[in-house]
Amino acid sequence: MTWTDIRRHYPHQWLVVEALQARSELGKRLVEELSVVEASPDGETALRAYLRLHRDAPERELYVLHSDREELDIAERAWLGLRTA
Repeated sequence: MTWTDIRRHYPHQWLVVEALQARSELGKRLVEELSVVEASPDGETALRAYLRLHRDAPERELYVLHSDREELDIAERAWLGLRTA
């Protein structure tokens, strides 16, 4: 689904979504296809669902979003890892 489709089907809700098709461009994630993994009654519940899902499958590209958000503006995460010997 596109973000527009999701907003139409899930108005005024907190959602955990998975990016199914996305690309990076100029430090942003441009998400073209999404799947709703879970709808939640509030942001705290959505965040707990995200943390559980991420712990079980960290390779999935998951986001917590509110469907009132008109446009997706997702910054690409850059992780700086330090390795100790």
